[in-house]
Amino acid sequence: MAMLKGLPLAFLVICFSCYLISVPSLASSDEFLQCLREKIPSELVYTQSSGNFTDVLASSIKNPKFFTTSTARPVCIVTPSDASHVQAAVLCGRKLGVRLRVRSGGHDYEGLSYRSACPYEVFGVVDLASLRSISVDRPDSTAWVDSGATIGELYYAVAKNDSQAAFPAGECPTIGVGGHFSGGGLGMIMRKHGLSIDKVVDARMVNADGDLLDRAGMGEDLFWAIRGGGGGSFGVVLSWKVQLVQVPPAVTVFSIAKTLDQCAIDILMKWQDVAPSLPADLTVRVKVQGQQAVFMALYLGTCSSLVSTMGDRFPELNMTSADCRSMTWLESAALSFTDMSSTGTVEDALLSRASGMSIATKGKSDYVRSPISKNAWKKIFSWFAMNGSGLIMLEPHGGFMDTVPADATPYPHRSGVLYVIQYIVFWQGDGGAASTSWLAKFYDFMGHHVSKNPRQAYVNFRDLDIGQNVPVNGNVSSTFESGKAWGERYFMGNYQRLASVKAAVDPTDYFRHEQSVPPLLQRSK
Repeated sequence: MAMLKGLPLAFLVICFSCYLISVPSLASSDEFLQCLREKIPSELVYTQSSGNFTDVLASSIKNPKFFTTSTARPVCIVTPSDASHVQAAVLCGRKLGVRLRVRSGGHDYEGLSYRSACPYEVFGVVDLASLRSISVDRPDSTAWVDSGATIGELYYAVAKNDSQAAFPAGECPTIGVGGHFSGGGLGMIMRKHGLSIDKVVDARMVNADGDLLDRAGMGEDLFWAIRGGGGGSFGVVLSWKVQLVQVPPAVTVFSIAKTLDQCAIDILMKWQDVAPSLPADLTVRVKVQGQQAVFMALYLGTCSSLVSTMGDRFPELNMTSADCRSMTWLESAALSFTDMSSTGTVEDALLSRASGMSIATKGKSDYVRSPISKNAWKKIFSWFAMNGSGLIMLEPHGGFMDTVPADATPYPHRSGVLYVIQYIVFWQGDGGAASTSWLAKFYDFMGHHVSKNPRQAYVNFRDLDIGQNVPVNGNVSSTFESGKAWGERYFMGNYQRLASVKAAVDPTDYFRHEQSVPPLLQRSK
């Protein structure tokens, strides 16, 4: 026991609880695989003994820190080409006590869609990459999109069908639709049109009983929960029907960098006040890295109109027509998330599915409801002087976001939010310890300047540091109370309703991972 001295208590509890889990025996795992082979074409099931198992597992992993020899891997990967294959996988898993994790794009910040934080867990993965069809109904201005499609593929299909149609979603084209929609879907036109989930009008999913349901079949409570309640808690959503939005024939973008010597802090102070209250057609987000702030904008209008608006509302940035770039909305969606540059064709940017296995990352998030002081910004820049690999992205809310009640969807961070902060550190090779240590300390510092009681976080920027489910009494059901640590930070007052929905549709907690919503079970009297 001497070797355990000094380890955090939470770490010991989690590891010991993993050891206590009543995991399936090897015989049960074999039976599970046999069950799959009887119900699903063999070429769609990859076991650890399959020659290409490793290639399939790595195919959409975006973070190499979750692809090491110590990472807990699934006993198999099911790559369904039809809803019936997903139903069969769920029924086999329920029958033989093997849980399933669900992967669409592989962007989960903690890798929970394809790995377990518990080295003893026996689980399978349903990889939806082959379910990626997109069907656009131009007269109805809607589209059905499968969860395995990427948002880049969705953008491309929509705009190629109608150049003035678009959909509000994120800025990284390789994100899978399933995970992105499940957590909310922030993006550059959310101030005008809302989150992705605000435009979802129907869905098809397989529940914990293996039933295939649409909105009418699942009922409004479950339909509410899957639109922002986080992936992997309520079932396997196979496809989504979305309402498209209209954009002008041309939009305008700019990217303006300001160093500390160019009054970056004073401009940031002004940005905090003005960005959430600008016209909804205009989003100005900021990247802070090193000793500069980069202000990046998307405007659903012309350059001349944008110059006029910026001159009236944000003259401190000194934006001029020389900063404007005019392009189609589809071309703007293909720009780099971090600097709004373009490389290659629109097709290259939006349709590539290349995995990101060269650079490892760790992310966190915060919401800001009161402006951060000038003195605090000076200290923030001093933190970045210590680490050149870290950055923060500041994404303003306001506009449409202020019009949606906090309980309309599970995503509660609506009225009163100035902006969301995404923290990211990058490293290659063995540099992870230094980078993550810096991020943890910086995040602690930022706790004085962001939302409190609870300190809010965005579920799509998943962070196990803020808490995770721990099995209780040797079984695999986590509790509502223990889930509050992270659940109320992601969902605030909506966490209890999510747990109640979970209890109604999956009371045995079949769909479970380290931050899945636990069922709120009523105690017997």
